[in-house]
Amino acid sequence: MQKKRILITGSNGLLGQKLTDLYRSLENADVLLTGIGENRYPDNSVFSYTQMDITNHDETAKILRQFSPDTIINTAAMTNVDACETARELCMEINVHAVENLAKLASEMHSHFIHLSTDFIFPGTKAMYKEEDIAEPLSYYGKSKWEGEKKVMEFAEKWSILRTAIVFGVANNLSRGNTIQWAYDTLKAGKAANVVDDQFRTPTLAEDLAMGCRLVESKEVAGIFNICGMDFMSILEMVERIGKYFDFPLDKISIVSSESLNQPAKRPPITGLDISKARKILGYEPHSFEESLAIFASQLN
Repeated sequence: MQKKRILITGSNGLLGQKLTDLYRSLENADVLLTGIGENRYPDNSVFSYTQMDITNHDETAKILRQFSPDTIINTAAMTNVDACETARELCMEINVHAVENLAKLASEMHSHFIHLSTDFIFPGTKAMYKEEDIAEPLSYYGKSKWEGEKKVMEFAEKWSILRTAIVFGVANNLSRGNTIQWAYDTLKAGKAANVVDDQFRTPTLAEDLAMGCRLVESKEVAGIFNICGMDFMSILEMVERIGKYFDFPLDKISIVSSESLNQPAKRPPITGLDISKARKILGYEPHSFEESLAIFASQLN
């Protein structure tokens, strides 16, 4: 049986490394990992790795045409919400123009293009967004991801868009942290911290998101899917549940409003994602938040 050829962009990131973990356990995939800089995955004997900057369109085209993937999983993105607000040109180059180029190349090679997106495309006015709800992003990051989605739908022959929220986990030598890691480190060190109580999300274990990608890839299902955690909570409740799970004191936590933080980018207040479509069509079943924390805890050391 011929192995399916899968190319992963952004393989040095959290999701990229979890996808590598997942695919190394399978025998029916030939995977090419691509990313910026040296390979950060601890075992570089698992799959081939090629340095690839998706904003370099000619380099990207050359690598994709040489490998000729059946599936492209695009995890590469500029995800720092405030940095996107201030470095708009770079944000558009990575999250929109590079995505358009990838979508066109996928179409040329008849590859299934799986693209990661975000809950931040929504205005944040209701508890659980479905895939068909109207996008009205509040931040430049959200706008860029929505524009990227439109490029995928316009230019890719066969595509799937996976929207997610607050992805967390442990991986090797990450270039930036995640919200749960920050909360864990802050509470463990007993540091003072301001935590908002007016933002609500569905946090996602990186292993669950990787499995969502795998389900879409293996079933070759097209369309938009919400792939996130099952628990809907405020950022404050998230921090409190982390404190309770690890038995950390919460006395240094100060409750504040989002407005008081004066962040460059505006965050949508309420963006839970409804995963009923993914459950029904893909058989996607994420871990509970406490189950996710147990997996997170087991990987910390």
